[in-house]
Amino acid sequence: MPDPHFLIAGVPVPDWRLAAAYAIPIGAALLLGLLVHYVLRRYARRIAQKDSSRARVAHAVILPLAFALPLVFLGQALRAVPMPEEHLQTWLHFLRLAVFGCVTWLLVRIVGAVEASILRHNPMEVADNLHARRIQTQTRVLSRVVQGGIILLGAALALMTFPAVRQVGATLLASAGIAGLVAGIAARPVFGNLIAGLQIALAQPIRLDDVVIVEGEWGRIEEITSTYVVVRIWDERRMVVPLSWFIENPFQNWTRRTAQMLGTAFLWLDYRTPMDEVRAELERICKEDPRWDGRVCIAQVTETAEHVMQVRLLVSARDSGEAFDLRCAVRERMIDFLARHHPYALPRLRAQIDVAGEEPMRRRHDAGTEVPDSPRAEDGEMPIAPPPPPA
Repeated sequence: MPDPHFLIAGVPVPDWRLAAAYAIPIGAALLLGLLVHYVLRRYARRIAQKDSSRARVAHAVILPLAFALPLVFLGQALRAVPMPEEHLQTWLHFLRLAVFGCVTWLLVRIVGAVEASILRHNPMEVADNLHARRIQTQTRVLSRVVQGGIILLGAALALMTFPAVRQVGATLLASAGIAGLVAGIAARPVFGNLIAGLQIALAQPIRLDDVVIVEGEWGRIEEITSTYVVVRIWDERRMVVPLSWFIENPFQNWTRRTAQMLGTAFLWLDYRTPMDEVRAELERICKEDPRWDGRVCIAQVTETAEHVMQVRLLVSARDSGEAFDLRCAVRERMIDFLARHHPYALPRLRAQIDVAGEEPMRRRHDAGTEVPDSPRAEDGEMPIAPPPPPA
């Protein structure tokens, strides 16, 4: 690097011509870069208030450009100064890495802006949100996959600018068979979840806000990322499940086609229960409850036992949450109706009480007719054989 000083009477004095050769290009690049950065940031703040897809995409693009353009100007200025080649290449290398980071950031923000625009045009806060949940699930999962791929590609390109990393890459390519096998085994969970994410985005066995039964737990799909799914359990717990689990294991999805559900309430009642009045009361309960969707309201005897019969009250609701609440309301109000108007319909325990001192009733039979006694095998006693007649 040239000495920026020269001697006058043995005293070092700065070489202003050399200083100007550095200061003018670099200063002009910094001034232009700061001006561009200021203008772009101000424009970004202005369009941030607009509610349109173009404005959101432009806002996502402007911020990375506000940092990338000054770096480009600075790189061009460094090429114009009388800097030694080795120092110039070092500075250009760091600027190139910074530009790679800005470009990666730019692409990730563009994907995020497109995702936000699609989600905004397909809200789930509607009565029939099946189509919106399908679009939102595909958009979120594909967006995470694309963003992850962009970040991985940007990091790979940045690392490949180092000669040592390029040498390692060439070595790995020379032994691609073993390296591929080892990498495949080590990265199997990562690639498995990545492929599972693509399958879920395309086939959609689950969607956001779907009601599912996972490992015996009832909950809703709260979040779908590129590696796992968050299930919000009914008691506010969160279950984190890998994406590949939903591809490899069976589970229940209660809202796969529609959110409508059938709910059942079982009652054990006496045989004297008036079923006609039970059906009329069930219909009245359903009509008065706003959670009933008007489709199904049925009362049937589905099972009989020794002392009681099983009555199934089948009702329908718009979704699983309302179906559960409607079942509870039907069960409570039907029991209250039977207790007030037909108390004999509720199951009772019947027993026979023997009066003390009263002889048990014996079975009558005609004279000369023998009635065989029970062998009493049911209580574990066997009859004693009579003695043989005398010889």
